[in-house]
Amino acid sequence: MLITHANLITWGSNNQILPNYALKIDGDLISDIGPSATLEAKYPAEQRLDAHGQYAMPGNICSHTHFYGAFARGMAIPGAPCKDFPEILERLWWKLDKALTMDDVRYSALVCLVDAVKHGTTTLIDHHASPFALEGSLDAVADAVTQAGLRASLCYEVSDRDGQAILQAGIAENVRFIKRMQAEKPRHLAASFGLHASLSLSEKSLNACRAALPDGSGFHIHVAEHDVDEYDSLHKYGMRTVDRLHKHGILGPNSIAAHCVHIDKREAELIKETGTWVSHQPRSNMNNAVGAADVEGLLRMGIKVCLGNDGFSNAMWEEWKMMYLFHKAAHRDPRRAGGYTITEMAIENNSRLANMFFPQAPIGELSVGALADVILIDYHPTTPLSAGNLPWHIIFGLESSAVTMTMASGKVLMQDRKLLFLDEAEITAKSRELATKCWERYSR
Repeated sequence: MLITHANLITWGSNNQILPNYALKIDGDLISDIGPSATLEAKYPAEQRLDAHGQYAMPGNICSHTHFYGAFARGMAIPGAPCKDFPEILERLWWKLDKALTMDDVRYSALVCLVDAVKHGTTTLIDHHASPFALEGSLDAVADAVTQAGLRASLCYEVSDRDGQAILQAGIAENVRFIKRMQAEKPRHLAASFGLHASLSLSEKSLNACRAALPDGSGFHIHVAEHDVDEYDSLHKYGMRTVDRLHKHGILGPNSIAAHCVHIDKREAELIKETGTWVSHQPRSNMNNAVGAADVEGLLRMGIKVCLGNDGFSNAMWEEWKMMYLFHKAAHRDPRRAGGYTITEMAIENNSRLANMFFPQAPIGELSVGALADVILIDYHPTTPLSAGNLPWHIIFGLESSAVTMTMASGKVLMQDRKLLFLDEAEITAKSRELATKCWERYSR
């Protein structure tokens, strides 16, 4: 098809804003770009989608999320408020994940995928946990991703906290799914090997995970999200968290370290030396009161820092806005986390990370040969908009509700704000029914 009469925001290495341009889509790729009149004359028989002057840009990318946490929305934690992040883990997440059934796994994912389509996020890197609905859980999430028409890399969160049998089952689920992806090579699904965190994995367990890792894959793990991860590692093993993970071969150019809030300079150097990716989640870090990672320092060292959401809504521009404000408040410095810094993370580095999992074509840019992930945005700037000030329009002007059309891999998933392949009413009703039962199990 042709998408015509759009104001293109190309992103990529040379971001441009091109007024009244068109995109030619062939299969899941962009095959031509040019002025609308030129492409309409060149391809007179093509089906057309008229953007009517809306902005078009690549779909957003999320570098770290948790679909399984969808049923936590609105759920009250019994007793006094949690005093710190370890209590939040023990009293919320490590009880909720035990309460999930396979139906819950599927509908939690669908809830998050509806949210992603509506808000223009087309590529997501998920980190899953459901210890009592474990075997085949990554297939259930993958089926939901396929139904939604989006693109995702999946993994299962291995941990000691539920005993050896479940730990071994988690290792097996990661290995099975990674090998399935390597054999099938789907263009919209990928895999890594999920680990919870250093604090919940013994020496024996880390050795077992490293030994089981299929060639060509990497790990996805939470790192120093709270001080307790560092204190635990120092107390039990006499070394800091990143040093321990490096010792066990967990770091590397195919691995993602989520958070890295409390790492020190040498740990940052190890992350840089090994080529490990870092994912930053400002809304989650504020919510859990764990502190602010020195993302600007990490970027200055040459570390590939990306932007995720840790299970918050898949409206990624909200993450931009919160990051912009969070670091200014945390450091009491209005110069921190500027628009270009956020763009480097959310656009440049997120695209590079997505391409590590999906190397078949460029992701996150509107260019000939790139994957056809396109969103249309109904935005009418009241001040001049240029490639130079675009980040500040996103932070202060654009709302996620402005997305009117979402296309992933050349397939229109939402048009005029209407979902085409997901029944939001059915998913909402079913998830409300399942969440009620899940909360009852959680309470027990």
